[in-house]
Amino acid sequence: MPSFFVSPFIPLNFRRLTEATVLVGALAVGLANPEAAGIDFNRDIRPVLSENCFQCHGPDAAKRKADLRLDTREGATQSRDGVQAVDPADLAKSELLARITATDPDTRMPPPEANSRLAPQQVKLLSEWVMAGGVYDRHWAFNKPVRQPPPSLAADRSAWAKNAVDVFVAARQAEAGVVPSPQAPKATLLRRVSLDLTGLPPSPAQIAAFVADTSPDAFEKVVDGLLQSPHYGE
Repeated sequence: MPSFFVSPFIPLNFRRLTEATVLVGALAVGLANPEAAGIDFNRDIRPVLSENCFQCHGPDAAKRKADLRLDTREGATQSRDGVQAVDPADLAKSELLARITATDPDTRMPPPEANSRLAPQQVKLLSEWVMAGGVYDRHWAFNKPVRQPPPSLAADRSAWAKNAVDVFVAARQAEAGVVPSPQAPKATLLRRVSLDLTGLPPSPAQIAAFVADTSPDAFEKVVDGLLQSPHYGE
């Protein structure tokens, strides 16, 4: 299988250089849009690289081609015969740009035999990412969580939110134009939480007791009881 880099390296021909120049010029204009700088590596880029590139250019040394890693910034910026997948000194010359936009099947990446040609939107996304600096980020699981301040809500949304989590949910619903569903009847709430936590429906006696309990923390008490049940997690 052809790899991202060949040895010895075959430089760009005039046609590929022209294609890359046109693309980079368009991207330079597009990067004036704040959305281009708002690309998130873990959300937008890592899935594309993982699906299309990491099999040959990822962490598995046994399967790695041309000793190129695209799963780390160190690997992507490492110079090979003066060429870098991501060139921090001259992003427009990044080999990654040339390879994903090439029309020649012998140089295009992923190669034809990979059966995973990039969609136009993926090419655009990767290109914008490179031109924005090719910034990598660790997997989210290794990043320290950052506490976000609760968003502001309109009066009708604030009345719906009962706790801090609800505030974030309500803000996202408002952003998407989604109207919160009305609260389900108490019997329905009890059935849902009982099935979720124990896999069992509530008994008629449990339903009657919950419906009759008008205290503000009635639902919390039910949840606490289910969490203490021997059936919890079975």
